[in-house]
Amino acid sequence: MPVSIDPSATKVIRGATLRRDPAREECFTVVQNQSEMHDYADMSDIARRQRLHRHMHNEMQNLEIVAQSIVDFPEMAWELRMEMARQCWDEVRHTQLCYRRLQEVGGRKGEFPVMNWEWGVVCMMDSLAARLSVQNRTFEGGEMDLLRQLSQVWKEAGDETTGELLDGMLADEVQHVRFANIWFKRMAKEDPRVLLKVAEGVAYLKKVAEAIAPEQGETNAVGVSLTDWAHIETYANVEDRRLAGFTEREIEQILTQERENAARSRAKS
Repeated sequence: MPVSIDPSATKVIRGATLRRDPAREECFTVVQNQSEMHDYADMSDIARRQRLHRHMHNEMQNLEIVAQSIVDFPEMAWELRMEMARQCWDEVRHTQLCYRRLQEVGGRKGEFPVMNWEWGVVCMMDSLAARLSVQNRTFEGGEMDLLRQLSQVWKEAGDETTGELLDGMLADEVQHVRFANIWFKRMAKEDPRVLLKVAEGVAYLKKVAEAIAPEQGETNAVGVSLTDWAHIETYANVEDRRLAGFTEREIEQILTQERENAARSRAKS
């Protein structure tokens, strides 16, 4: 059953149509472009608070995406519904843990701007298979790569507590990606036509990413370059991707893309 999205429930950012932002408490400042965000390129005190604030909001966003999909696709198998309900619980717990840690380091809810990029993309998709593929397999698969590295970054900065918090979140992300891999492949086997929906979803994601990509020399709201800044480069978390059910061929494709991206970055420098 396709999802019909009322045009009034959408927004247009740099020519790309996305789902309109979910409701937020008044303390939050919701922005629409990376240029309005307050990301920092170091591990200063304010940067640590901003990183935790962003983690907290991203976990909130993940919860909303999964919950919206449960509502939008009531015909899904009961076993899959239960997996997604468990994921909702995990995302709530992650949000609470990040919020508590944010408070412990002197931060507060709403201290930094937030953006609903993943919600805007995923909740435009009209098939459950496409949402599982883009949200769980792509976005949360990438989150597995990032969390493995960020955990080490925090520990090396002397914050074992936050590093261990991210380790715990990573363990849950593996399961979120694993069940999506299982059900995505089951759906494709039962009805190969779902692969067309997934291809449409991936093409849409690529189109939106290209539309909102920062221009050369563009900076964010605190003056950090969006095209050449000192964030850590993400590398494939091969071990956890295997645990999450990615095939060796899929992992090799990810590694190939990673090498190509690195080559392009070197060519620009």
